[in-house]
Amino acid sequence: MKLTKKYRALMGQVPLKFTIWTYFIVFTIIVFVLLWLFQALFFESFYRKMTKLDVSKTAEQITKAYESGDEKAFLDTINTFAVKNNVCVEILDRYGRSYTSKHILGDCMIHGRENSVNVKKYTSMIKDNNYQPSLLLDENPRTKYKMIIYGGLLMSPDQPECYLLINAALEPVDSTVTIIKRQLLIITAILILFALVISLFMARRIARPIDRITDSAEHLAHGEFDTQFDGRGYLEVRKLAETLTYAEKELMRVDTMQRDLIANVSHDLRTPLTMLKAYAEMIRDLSGDNPVKRNEHLGIIINETDRLSAMVNDILDLSKLESGRQKLSPSEFEIRDKLTAIIGRFKGISDQMGYSIHFTPDEERMVYCDVVKIEQVIYNLINNAINYTGDDKQVFVRQKNVADGVIIEVEDTGNGIEEDKIKLIFDKYYRSENHKREVVGTGLGLSIVKAVLKLHGYDCGVRSTIGKGSTFWFKIGDVKNVEHEQKSVKSVD
Repeated sequence: MKLTKKYRALMGQVPLKFTIWTYFIVFTIIVFVLLWLFQALFFESFYRKMTKLDVSKTAEQITKAYESGDEKAFLDTINTFAVKNNVCVEILDRYGRSYTSKHILGDCMIHGRENSVNVKKYTSMIKDNNYQPSLLLDENPRTKYKMIIYGGLLMSPDQPECYLLINAALEPVDSTVTIIKRQLLIITAILILFALVISLFMARRIARPIDRITDSAEHLAHGEFDTQFDGRGYLEVRKLAETLTYAEKELMRVDTMQRDLIANVSHDLRTPLTMLKAYAEMIRDLSGDNPVKRNEHLGIIINETDRLSAMVNDILDLSKLESGRQKLSPSEFEIRDKLTAIIGRFKGISDQMGYSIHFTPDEERMVYCDVVKIEQVIYNLINNAINYTGDDKQVFVRQKNVADGVIIEVEDTGNGIEEDKIKLIFDKYYRSENHKREVVGTGLGLSIVKAVLKLHGYDCGVRSTIGKGSTFWFKIGDVKNVEHEQKSVKSVD
């Protein structure tokens, strides 16, 4: 186990091109080992097995032809398979007399007067084996060649029982094996040389695009966001280059957002802190004995403190939402009544600053979600519309009931948002340049909206037309139809 871990750790540090080269060489060696085993070491035993198999198949075909009772087909089968498999065939009656034969080999063990002793020995072998087919390995005394002798019994309903003898010669393969070994030595030497060269070339060729990507990734790791990733070579390398290019753009965007976030937070914190210090000094040096001025200055300090508190709370809320530590507390409530109540809270600012918030309700729907978080979403969307609406100071809130939920829309009449800026509108501290008045808020409202809706799993989006305004919307998916429930209750009564 320890050795395996050390080997894996070592392999993890080996360059890719060396690993590819090693695998290629190992594969080549395995191929040559198999060739040597089957073509040299196991050649003779394989040859003997194949010869025995051919003899057994010949005997099987002759036996079937004899059992058929067709003498012509029987003789044709003997001639065909004897020539095809280079064997001698001898058919003897029960008294050892030749019934028919096919002499192919020049010097076999079953033909000729001098081999009558062998024939008797082989027929006795059949009898001793209870007339079951058998194979015998014998040696020709004249040629010293090994011979395979098959012995079996032929039986047919219409013909007498006969002995079947088949003789196949095992040619000496020593010289053949020697020739094959010499050829394999030459082929092995040539192919190993080619394998070394080709594997080295292929290893470098395969590793080169990855080396280029690695060098570019190192530049990216050092903060060079203008790095070019060369994806030439292979499909996988091209996809990797595209992924890294996308990651580079996202890192650049995150880096820019991070700098903007720090700049915006620093600016938003600096202004109220400066005002707090300035008015505190004014109270100390100038208005401490003047109740009217002192109260005015203290009111400004309190307002700026509230603004700082709101900003800190928004930052903490957004941090909890994005980290997943914020948990939902869903409950049932009526969405139309909730929208009416939220819009009512803006009556003071509407009367004071001349804004008109128009609400178009739909039938009441019972929804099931986190009421506090959804209130925060609606409040932030209306506050955003007030900040960016046109000179007519009109804001429109609409409730639209659909089959699978409730869509809430908040529309302003401002200058609209460019299409390429819409995807940035929910980013932290992003503020559209198309506004004409002092923006009220911390710059985190839309980011909180997106985070809350994402936590609920609800869809949201923006529709905007330059010069006409923007409409922010989201859909609550967990709903119940109050009117339908009331009808159901009445029908039960």
